[in-house]
Amino acid sequence: MVSISFMTAAQLTKDSIDLGIVVSDIQKSLAFYRDLLGFEFKGEMQMPGGGTMNRLLCGTTLIKLVSAPTTLASAAGGGITGACGYRYFTISVSNLVEITEAVAAAGYKVTVSPRELRPGISISIVEDPDANLVEFLQLA
Repeated sequence: MVSISFMTAAQLTKDSIDLGIVVSDIQKSLAFYRDLLGFEFKGEMQMPGGGTMNRLLCGTTLIKLVSAPTTLASAAGGGITGACGYRYFTISVSNLVEITEAVAAAGYKVTVSPRELRPGISISIVEDPDANLVEFLQLA
C-alpha cells in the first residue's frame, strides 16, 4: 500500500465537488434539476468535441448537465448496488416529504419512499429522467 503524506493530499479550494452528468435529453434534465428541484442556472457552454454543458448550482456544488452530440448507451440499472461506479448522489434538504411528493407528482419514479434510515436521519431516493439516482436526506 502507498503511504500518502499530508503534503501530497489534495489541498481543496472549494468545500464541495462539481458533478458531471451526461444526459440523453437536456430539456427533460433541465426540467428536473432546474425547474423541479430549483437548482440555480449558471449558464450553457459548448463542449470541445461536440455537445453542450448546462451548469446549475446546488448549494456550492456545481451540477454539469452534459448533452452528447450522439446517442449514448444508458448506465447500468439495478439500484445502488446494481453495478460498480458512481451510482447516486445525496442532497441534504429540510423538506424531504414535500420534495419527494413533488418529484412523484411530476411523473418521476420514487425508488425509496421517505423513511427513517437511522434515528434522526430520514431519506428518500428518486430517479432523474435518465434513471440516475438522487437521494434526499433530512436530519431531524
